[in-house]
Amino acid sequence: MTFLTLLLLLLTSTATSYTPSSTPSSSPQSSEWLSARATYYAAADPRDIVGGACGYGDLVKAGYGVTTVGLSETLFARGQICGACFELRCVDDVRWCIPGTSVIVTATNFCPPNYGFTPDGGGRCNPPNKHFVLPIEAFERIAIWKAGNMPVQYRRIKCRKEGGIRFTIDGSGIFISVLISNVAGAGDIVAVKIKGSKTGWLPMGRNWGQNWHINADLRNQPLSFEVTTSDGLTVTSYSVASKNWNFGQTFQGKQFVT
Repeated sequence: MTFLTLLLLLLTSTATSYTPSSTPSSSPQSSEWLSARATYYAAADPRDIVGGACGYGDLVKAGYGVTTVGLSETLFARGQICGACFELRCVDDVRWCIPGTSVIVTATNFCPPNYGFTPDGGGRCNPPNKHFVLPIEAFERIAIWKAGNMPVQYRRIKCRKEGGIRFTIDGSGIFISVLISNVAGAGDIVAVKIKGSKTGWLPMGRNWGQNWHINADLRNQPLSFEVTTSDGLTVTSYSVASKNWNFGQTFQGKQFVT
């Protein structure tokens, strides 16, 4: 078990199309700044950047780098928020805040509650607290590291990502698991469908984080994906994976327009 895992526990191409599925139900971007608090961790081992409750694996290889964040239970929404982007700024502390700065981070992990402490007495990630846990590299963009547990303001913003949506296919036999990452726009996914050349569109279920699964024999068929985010927009990517795809491969599809 790596240092980061322990810390978070203790703190307890092809043709494609872009189509709005309907009038967006909500906007991922808000001008309203809300109050929260933030702490940081310093990775003691390179393996500490691997893992997390959203299932993205190696965060550098996945394109997230160190601009990531673990969220308290109140914000995490049982993993549905994975992939969403937030802007944070330090407030109310002239000693430690770096004036005029902010940092944009992607939700990739969970900070579990620690009910051995009260929310205001050590249980930083206990409900109803809104708490962000950042890598020290991201934290130091807005505050001096000596600050520790800092008051911050945050707002939800649109994600801007390089390249297309990434689909990493895993599983065995007729069980298919797909990790979906590098999602722009709202960032957090609420529905996924998959289609082989011999099937219609098949809905996938959320396994955990942004890992989606289905029991279907789609071997030896090119695979297409339909991804819907929390703002009601859908991107459809046809024949993302070629007919001879294999488990363990990653493919790139269409991206949301931002």
